[in-house]
This record gives sequence, structure tokens and C-alpha cells, in this order.
Amino acid sequence: MLVDIEMPRMDGFDLARNVRAEARTKGIPIIFISSRTAEKHRSQAAQIGVDAFLGKPYAEAELLQLVAKFAA
Repeated sequence: MLVDIEMPRMDGFDLARNVRAEARTKGIPIIFISSRTAEKHRSQAAQIGVDAFLGKPYAEAELLQLVAKFAA
């Protein structure tokens, strides 16, 4: 799942919390892609269980590596 922190109606943190709280979705890999790259955002994402965090602009090769890693 590719998620931004800033989204309408529900931010990425809330979405990740909801995904992790459900038994049928808790194992879905979550990659945050955000312009909010401060340590507090990275730390909060890690505490929720986000699998990877990329800052914008991101390197396409790095994203593809992560997607391949989590799809395997």
C-alpha cells in the first residue's frame, strides 16, 4: 500500500492505524511517500507499523526495490 500522510478525509497515519488494527489487513505492507520527512513523522510512522518511509521527491528505483521486496 502506497500512502501519503496528507490525504483528504483521513490522513495516512489514521489509515495505517486502521489497516494494522484489522486482522485481515494487518499484514499488508505500507510504504509512506511524503514531503513531511521530519524525524517526528518518521518516528510516528514506525510506531504505527509502517514498513518503509520515502521522502518526496523519491527515487523511483528505490520505490521499485521496496515494492519488489514486499511483493516477494
